[in-house]
Amino acid sequence: MEGAVAEGGTVGDRLRRARRRRFVGRAGEIELLRGALADGTFAVLFLHGPGGVGKSALLAEMAEAVRGSGVAPVLVDARTVTPDPAAFRRAVEPPAGGRYAVLIDTYEMLAPLDDWIRERFVPGLPADTVVVIAGRDPPSPRWIADAGWHELLRVVSVRNLSPSDTREYLRVEGVPEELHERVLELTHGHPLTLSLLVDMVARRQDVPGALGGAPDIVRALLARLVDQVPGPRHREALQICAHARFTTEELLRAMLGDGAAALFGWLRAQSFVEEREYGLFPHDVVRDILDADLRWRDPGGYAALHRSLRAHFVARVRRAAEDDGVRHQALADVMFLARGHPVVSGYWRLTGLDRLSAGGLRPGDAETVLAMTRELQGEEQAAYAAYWLERQPGGFGIFRDGAGEPFGYAAYLELREADLGDDPGARAMWGHVLRHGPPRPGETVLAWRFFADTEPDARPTRSETMIRLWHGQEIIARGGARAWDLVCVPSDRDYWDPLLSFFDFHHAPEAAFRVGGLPYEVYAHDWRVLGVDDWLALTAERELGAPVTPPTAAAPELVLSQPEFAQAVRAALRDLRSPGRLAGNPLLRSRLVRAADDPAAELRRLVEEAAGTLRDDPREESPYRVADRTFLRPAPTQERAAEMLGLPFSTYRRHRDRAVERIAAWLWERELYGSGHQMDT
Repeated sequence: MEGAVAEGGTVGDRLRRARRRRFVGRAGEIELLRGALADGTFAVLFLHGPGGVGKSALLAEMAEAVRGSGVAPVLVDARTVTPDPAAFRRAVEPPAGGRYAVLIDTYEMLAPLDDWIRERFVPGLPADTVVVIAGRDPPSPRWIADAGWHELLRVVSVRNLSPSDTREYLRVEGVPEELHERVLELTHGHPLTLSLLVDMVARRQDVPGALGGAPDIVRALLARLVDQVPGPRHREALQICAHARFTTEELLRAMLGDGAAALFGWLRAQSFVEEREYGLFPHDVVRDILDADLRWRDPGGYAALHRSLRAHFVARVRRAAEDDGVRHQALADVMFLARGHPVVSGYWRLTGLDRLSAGGLRPGDAETVLAMTRELQGEEQAAYAAYWLERQPGGFGIFRDGAGEPFGYAAYLELREADLGDDPGARAMWGHVLRHGPPRPGETVLAWRFFADTEPDARPTRSETMIRLWHGQEIIARGGARAWDLVCVPSDRDYWDPLLSFFDFHHAPEAAFRVGGLPYEVYAHDWRVLGVDDWLALTAERELGAPVTPPTAAAPELVLSQPEFAQAVRAALRDLRSPGRLAGNPLLRSRLVRAADDPAAELRRLVEEAAGTLRDDPREESPYRVADRTFLRPAPTQERAAEMLGLPFSTYRRHRDRAVERIAAWLWERELYGSGHQMDT
């Protein structure tokens, strides 16, 4: 304290010195101003940026730079000025004699005077005067359209502090170094958020795990960053913009219905919202506090928004089955929704994802695959990659950056016993499948047999992100009857277990193998046990915080061969009106009905639907009539049923067996392909 008093001056002088000691970064903007003061390269420096980004602090520091250049600063806070010319002139009364500079803060409050300031006030100033304007909004189009201002105007977008400047600020404030990275992650270098968190650290000596853990900070930031929202529909649009990766008018229409164009226009006009090729998005810290506020304030509304957005993006993935670019972006949108989850966020690098791609092999790529494999995993693994390149080149995909340079690859192969060759990895995975539920006719077994990452020390890596994105597309959009999905990764269970358990892939220890001296682990998921739609619902709830329970392991008794399935159908038909006996039918534990609230009732409904497909049989004695009197509305005995139908018993039995065969075939197709498959009757 004695040193502070010794510096002399007023309390205001001491306050300015304290602020200057804590001011970091922005050297470029200040040097730009000093240059204009020295050589008159421009007359107006227009600074714009969202609330809390440090414009006022920068303007105060610029006032000191002006004073240091021998020029008198005239600092005006537009919040204290009535927006009319006379009041404004009084506020910027220059000092008597000498050169001066005008610095205007909170310029958005002077919007009614913008034309007058541009056309009358600034042109009337002495030629050596520099004007600095700071506000939330960029200069109006009329500033840019006037050719005369092209030479005299400089526009600077004020952004968050860089990581190095943020660390310097934390050092000046005495924040323990072990907390720097967490503070940087939470604040994204946003000065106001930094200031509030530094104050929290001083009081608590701790940093919250997320902004949602500090609702007082969130409340303070919302008051500064987000202007008053016009109405509830605008608030909903803002929440969508905060939660989704990009917001388009089409997305608002899908979520909110009519009025999307006006809401999109309102979002677009906000100072904290930017736009790119794929739509609008808020600044990082604004996104985080809006998301944290909704989750804290209305957990049910937050969950409903998350599910609705996720369903919309999943539907886009499915609709864009033939457009790789749209699928890539839609799956990236799905992944982005889970960005805050404590498990998956540590495995994805979402920054720059738009510039990356996963595509099929181009001419010369086969050698690139083999070269990567040799370098990273050895000659033996490369030999097996060459084997599969000959058999399933379409299963290989190269990961490329924005310049088209490869940085990794993966191979998603269909395993068939006849194609396994001597590959120990494929054989180990196939052995797991045979032990825990062999594929039935028409079902596929798919495996991520190869994965090469040229940046293994930069986790989460771009290749790890891209294989998750590619795998997500395959899960959601690939058709056909799937049995198994297997993932082969370099042996590191501490790293892979949390991620793959989250996605319901169980560790298969007996499928582990070694190639070229390197160990590999295998994780597996049986889609007949937990199908795609159920898996999507499960992972959505986990993204919202539902606990990650042990993965659904394979259950062989649920996976019936076609003869076993047909036998179970015959038993179900026989016991259709006997609930006690039907309860023991294995079909109740099959993919066919397992997700239903009442599997027995669902099985009866499906049997009736299958029987209904027999109505169109052109023969006079259709199998449907026989099925109806035998199983749906059974006669006391089959002999009595034949009599009621007017059929000889031998003819009746032939029609009955034909009806059972066709009902079983219809249900078997439903078991293999699900309810969306078009079935032949």
